[in-house]
Amino acid sequence: MGIKWRHWALPAALLALALPAATGCESTPGTRPKPTAVPSTPVARVCAEPASGPAKAPAGAVTVDPAVAGDLAAKTRSSPPNTTFWLRPGKHRLEPDRYAQVIPKRGDVYLGAPGAVLDGRKTNQYAFGGTARAVSIRYLTVQGFVAPRDEGVVNHDSADGWVIEHSTIQNNSGAGLMAGARQQVRADCLRNNGQYGVNAYKATGRISGLVLEGNEIVGNNTDDWERRRPGCGCTGGVKFWAVDGADVRDNWVHGNRGTGLWADTDNNDFLIEDNVLEANDGAALIYETSYNAVIRKNTFRRNNWVEGRKYADRGDTFPFATIYLSESGGEPRVRARTDKIEIYGNLLENNWSGITLWENADRFCNSPANTSSGDCTLLVKKTDRCAQPAIAGAPLYADCRWKTQRVDIHNNRFVLDKSVVDCTVKCDRMAVLANYGTYPGWSPYQGDRVAEAITLKQHNRWHDNVYLGPWRFVAHDPSRILDSGQWQGTPYQQDAGSTFRAQDGG
Repeated sequence: MGIKWRHWALPAALLALALPAATGCESTPGTRPKPTAVPSTPVARVCAEPASGPAKAPAGAVTVDPAVAGDLAAKTRSSPPNTTFWLRPGKHRLEPDRYAQVIPKRGDVYLGAPGAVLDGRKTNQYAFGGTARAVSIRYLTVQGFVAPRDEGVVNHDSADGWVIEHSTIQNNSGAGLMAGARQQVRADCLRNNGQYGVNAYKATGRISGLVLEGNEIVGNNTDDWERRRPGCGCTGGVKFWAVDGADVRDNWVHGNRGTGLWADTDNNDFLIEDNVLEANDGAALIYETSYNAVIRKNTFRRNNWVEGRKYADRGDTFPFATIYLSESGGEPRVRARTDKIEIYGNLLENNWSGITLWENADRFCNSPANTSSGDCTLLVKKTDRCAQPAIAGAPLYADCRWKTQRVDIHNNRFVLDKSVVDCTVKCDRMAVLANYGTYPGWSPYQGDRVAEAITLKQHNRWHDNVYLGPWRFVAHDPSRILDSGQWQGTPYQQDAGSTFRAQDGG
């Protein structure tokens, strides 16, 4: 699964000749933006100001002693469902076995007293696992666990209906949290975990009714998995897989190595609102091979400086963006609260480029070029149907590929001051494009038909936006770089009702 940004075949000779100076930018260790201590927009400063749990055990609660190794797991085993456990102040431990973990029963509640920490001591892989539903964890710090790649520390088995609130999950390997259906993650500090803050993935079935609200998600992917496994698409603040219905609001997502929020493969029905996403090394938001979303009233600031600059310095012409929609769009046949992707009311300020709408012509169900191997669109149940001769005609010609369509981008404010971003070119682009289809040989999408469709025929529309700064626009393919007049003119006719002030924004 996952996506490589480029999906674009540049000739080897061109890559060999590309010099960092061609971008007008310099790559130095000091260019990586640091997590901001106090942003100008109000945010969930959960890590610096954590809420305190109950100083005394609630009536009827089972008290857990930090001086007894394994006390939490043992008392959970011996207690009935729907028990409340109160963890005394101090550092709690599990048994010194890599698989030792707490296995809650249905309805169990875990409350941390002020200073209560569950520490895996770089020995235990998982903190809380099992399949019990409706478990709650509040006011607890969970740290020092060593989950493997793509696995998680809290709710390791993606059980349904968990609530994780007012907790700090930090300095673990793998993901701090996994997610099940109807999971609520509220007012948590998800900090400095090795792969993700949250990995919303369930091995069987889809996740629905997911809520992430008021969290601080910072500094994740400390193990730099994209460097260790290039192209894995397995890094960032939060990763969503096959989630059908998610509300992501009022979070501060900042300083993550890689992408801030990444929805990858057959997600649907997302509401992403009132978040602040800033100083993430890569894109702030990727919505990939997915459907139907509203992205509104968010602040995007200083994202993609590291990854955008890296590819530009290599001579890559792809418009790497802060909001990146890859083979994702509105689809009325997939049930959701909206039948399009609507991006409105957002502020994008001094990021590396703006919004890119992209389709890889060679990526579709049953294609060897589909990096989400084995997965198909939500419109086709059997992947093997996407083959010749049926794929060349209706309905499979349309239904076997994820399409970037019905994207409505309006009433946003795009601000760019190149002196702040420290670049002269390639950080100033808004784009809608595809590649030239070539592969596999039986593909019905060869040539520029996908580029023509995404640019002119799939109801992708910018309008009524405000642009401050020297913005440029890319349409159809990377070679077509337009000024605002060309972008608004025939045949593209984009950004009707928008205003442009060409000098650097402020």
